[in-house]
Amino acid sequence: MSEHTQPEHTQPEHTQPEATAIPRSGTSTDVTFPSGDLTLAGSLRHPDGPATGAAALLISGSGPLDRDSNTRKARLGVSALLADALADAGVLSLRYDKRGVGDSDGDYDSAGLRDNIDDAVAALSFLRSQEGVDPERVVVVGHSEGALIALDIAATHGEDVGGVALLAGTTHNGEEVLRWQATRVAEFLPTPVRLLLKLLRTDIAASQTKRLASIKASNKDVMRVQLVAKLNAKWLREFMAFEPAPLLERVSVPVLAVTGAGDVQVDPEDVEAMRQLVTAAPFEGHVVDGVNHILRAGDPSPTTYRTQTGNPLDARVVSHVTRWLARLPLSREAAEG
Repeated sequence: MSEHTQPEHTQPEHTQPEATAIPRSGTSTDVTFPSGDLTLAGSLRHPDGPATGAAALLISGSGPLDRDSNTRKARLGVSALLADALADAGVLSLRYDKRGVGDSDGDYDSAGLRDNIDDAVAALSFLRSQEGVDPERVVVVGHSEGALIALDIAATHGEDVGGVALLAGTTHNGEEVLRWQATRVAEFLPTPVRLLLKLLRTDIAASQTKRLASIKASNKDVMRVQLVAKLNAKWLREFMAFEPAPLLERVSVPVLAVTGAGDVQVDPEDVEAMRQLVTAAPFEGHVVDGVNHILRAGDPSPTTYRTQTGNPLDARVVSHVTRWLARLPLSREAAEG
């Protein structure tokens, strides 16, 4: 969970769109659906074998990610790989381009976290309308920022959700997460960079604190960084203020939490904290050894993510998601047994 910059987008004019589905292949369908006055685009991934009636809304992490969790600079592929794994398990899934990204309308740079939540709610409504979907077995699966969005939906739209899977989620507000990240990620900087920072007497944590204070004091949707790059200040302010803990206390549908033990962007210990907070629903939590924030078994440093994107998602992470989903709907007794 961290901020990203993106070139400017042009805001087109819109009339109220209607949901459409365009056949693409035997296993995937390009779709569009409305979110307010925008049209968002995504893909329905159909089961490769017999359909089970289960369906999953896949929500990507932070940044200008398309339906596959890719950007122009990094092809993480998290949502696309999850969709394939779910298809193997007989589960229909929907993943979509964020607003202002890929084929979706809108402007990414000025979209806040609440806008992203609204878009996910619209996507959920579209998924629930698909033929053959069992409304009691529709789940929301979110990764990183997507885990926060999925949690918000589960807590506020629980009647429309049969369960929620939080991959690399957190119990802390965004400001605390960003401060923790600054300290943790600094440990994995290349030695020459760490030596240079020491020589310059640069305190990364102090610099992060100063920058976050500047963003919180601003009322701009977009801020300039170093006179060139753009920062989504609206999203950052809403992310910093977002409190997952009260939502975890409210959620009443089955919860799965999976975080890699090597995650340096959220604290793996938060899985146990979630277990303590979720009291009104079945909870299953896993911290997976050797797995990093992008759900691969590999180097935990974000500087190595791009070299790991050709690797598959860790099989243990995928297995936790598919096995949990196969057992829905769950009672608390079944989950704990």
